[in-house]
Amino acid sequence: MPRRRRKPTTRPRQRPRRPRPIPLLALSHACVDVYQGAVAALVPFFVAERAYSYAAASGIVLAASLLSSVVQPLFGALTDKWAMPWLLPVSTLVGGAGVALAGVGGSYGLTLLVVAVSGIGVAAYHPEAARVARQASRGSHTAMSWFSLGGNLGFATAPLLTAAIVATGGLRASPLLVVPALAGAALCVAALRSIRAREAAVPEKTAPSPVLAGDDWPSFLRLSGAVVCRSVVFTGLSTFIALYVRQRTGGGEVAGTVALFVLYLGGAIGTVAGGKLAARYGRLPVVRWSYALTVLAVAGVVLAPGLTRGPGLAPGPVLLLFVALASAGLYVPFSLHITLGQDYLPHRVGTASGVTLGLTVSIGGLASPLIGALADATSLRTALAPLIALPAFGWLLVRALREPDAEAVRGD
Repeated sequence: MPRRRRKPTTRPRQRPRRPRPIPLLALSHACVDVYQGAVAALVPFFVAERAYSYAAASGIVLAASLLSSVVQPLFGALTDKWAMPWLLPVSTLVGGAGVALAGVGGSYGLTLLVVAVSGIGVAAYHPEAARVARQASRGSHTAMSWFSLGGNLGFATAPLLTAAIVATGGLRASPLLVVPALAGAALCVAALRSIRAREAAVPEKTAPSPVLAGDDWPSFLRLSGAVVCRSVVFTGLSTFIALYVRQRTGGGEVAGTVALFVLYLGGAIGTVAGGKLAARYGRLPVVRWSYALTVLAVAGVVLAPGLTRGPGLAPGPVLLLFVALASAGLYVPFSLHITLGQDYLPHRVGTASGVTLGLTVSIGGLASPLIGALADATSLRTALAPLIALPAFGWLLVRALREPDAEAVRGD
């Protein structure tokens, strides 16, 4: 008998796995925040190569922060009305181009201008990125902490990247700093495609539209005031810690770069720890303890005696310990500020993101010229001393806060 031929079995084709949007957004966030950290990392080189005073050098940080502070809530309000995903890659390129041109030419006015343009690019990125990340994370606080971690990693790598380029080629090599912006723009495009593909693959289910709790403006304003205190402390330390360590320990540029790297790296670790601690103990208790830790840590950086140089050109371990503790205290509540602000203003997520992630963070740069002017008149150590009181005032503000109302969902 003739044998029957077996019909070939056709296996269903497996759809290729697309990269998840949150890791892509976190990486793009890192590429953008490189430029916030790079401005402070360039300060010692401006002082060394162009003989800028403390006040003039801190004015560059102010240029990056001033327009960013004003523009960021505007972009947040716009994202509340219209989705603008195209803004992510465009703002990333603008932010990178400004810093890349900061070392070209010797004009102080031109340097201020291009750094200000970079600040606008960074400002335009954050509210829309926070809105897209919240959409992609579907309200997960842990996912938002990973998104925030990307920005902190960008801060952490900024002094190393800047030193590697500028220390070898001088300020004229700054155009090479545009590379992270090119990578970040590509990551933004990939993240947006991943989100669109996921939404197309999973059709939306018709369900009663949720009714959100009302906007709690008094709590949001108190939270914003605390974040301003945190911002001034962090900006003051990130602007002057490299110069301060070099003066206090007798080390060179390497010592200052190491201290700035520790300040930024501790922030990356603190952000992840903040999400995990908040899941166990609650957001507000973690925020309160973080502000209390920051008071002690900043006091240690400024006041602790006997901070001698470590092996080689490295700063002393005591000083690095206090810098690391200050970084942890400043960054453990970082992602918690964002989610708290969004939950206090559930009807204005873009505005809340623009303020907590942008305005209150950028406004710290406004205090840098005051710190620089005081340092020129007295000493850098004296100028940094007022930073001890600010996290204590922030603690008083968050002490009165209560956890935001959860979403009240009911059928129409």
